[in-house]
Amino acid sequence: MSSLAASRGAASRRAGARPLPAGRPAARGLVALCLGAFALFFLGPVIWLLLSATKSPAQLKDAHLLTFGSWGQLARNWHALMAFQDGAVMTWLTNSVVYAVLALALTLVVSVPAGYALAKMRFRGRRALLITTLVVMLMPQTALVLPTFLEINEARLVNTPLSVVLPYAFFPFGVYLTYIYFSTAVPADLLAAARIDGCGEFRAFFSVGLPLAAPVVALVGFFSFVQNWNNFFLPYVMLPGSDQYPMQVGLTQMLASTPAFNPVVGADAAVSPPELVLATLLAVAPVLVVFLVAQRFLVAGLTAGGTKD
Repeated sequence: MSSLAASRGAASRRAGARPLPAGRPAARGLVALCLGAFALFFLGPVIWLLLSATKSPAQLKDAHLLTFGSWGQLARNWHALMAFQDGAVMTWLTNSVVYAVLALALTLVVSVPAGYALAKMRFRGRRALLITTLVVMLMPQTALVLPTFLEINEARLVNTPLSVVLPYAFFPFGVYLTYIYFSTAVPADLLAAARIDGCGEFRAFFSVGLPLAAPVVALVGFFSFVQNWNNFFLPYVMLPGSDQYPMQVGLTQMLASTPAFNPVVGADAAVSPPELVLATLLAVAPVLVVFLVAQRFLVAGLTAGGTKD
C-alpha cells in the first residue's frame, strides 16, 4: 500500500511539473497589457491633477503632462488660493462640512429607524411606503429640486442653511439598505426574545437591532456624507450668496474666474489653472479621508445581509 501511494504521489508530482502550454504566457501577457492600459486610462487624470498643482501656468502649458513642478510653486499656488476673495475657499469648505455633517445626522436619525420599521413591524400603509421609497430612490435628484424649492419656499426657509440640510434628512437609498439588512441579517427570534423579556419596540430597536446594524449604519453614513458633500444643484438654487456656498458651488465661481474658461475676467480677480486644480483636490480630499478611515466598516457593511442566519 505504501509503495502504491508513493508511486501515485510521484506521478502527481510529475503531472504538476509539466510545462505550461505555449499559449498561456502570451495570454497572461495580453491580460497584463489590457489591465495596464485600463489603469493608465483611469489613473492618468488623477496623476495629472496631483502634478498640475505643483506647476505654474506656464509649466502647465509647456511642460510634459506627467512631470513634477516644485514644492515652492505648490506653496505659491496654495497662498494664492487661500487669498481668493479674502479667504472664500476656507469659508466654502467650512460650509460644506457643516451642511454635510448636519444632513448626515438627520439621515441616520430618520433612515435607520425607518428601515427597521419597514422590515420588522407590520402597520397599515407599510407596502405603499416601501414602494414610495423605491420610486424616490430611482428618481434623479435634479428632478426633485424644483418641488423641493417650492416646498422650502412655502416654509420660508430659502436662503438659510436649513434649506440645504432638511431636504436630505430622508435618504431613500439608506432606508432601503437598512430595510434589506434588518430583513435578512437580524433574526426575528432575537427581537421576539427581547420583547418577551419586557422590551418595548423602541428598546428592542436601540438595545438589540441597532448594535447589530453598526456595519450597515456606517455604510449608510458614508453614502449620505458623499452625496451631501457633492451636492451642487440644491445649494446653488437655495442659497443667496458666496458666503453661504459649499465647496462644490464655490468651484463654479473659481471656474468663472479662470481666464482659460472665461476670457473676460479681470486680471485682479483671475484664478490660474493650477490654483483651480488645487481647489479641486481640496474638494475631493475630505471624502477620500473619510473613506480611508472608515473602509473597514464599509467592507463589513457591504457584506452585511448577504447571508441569512
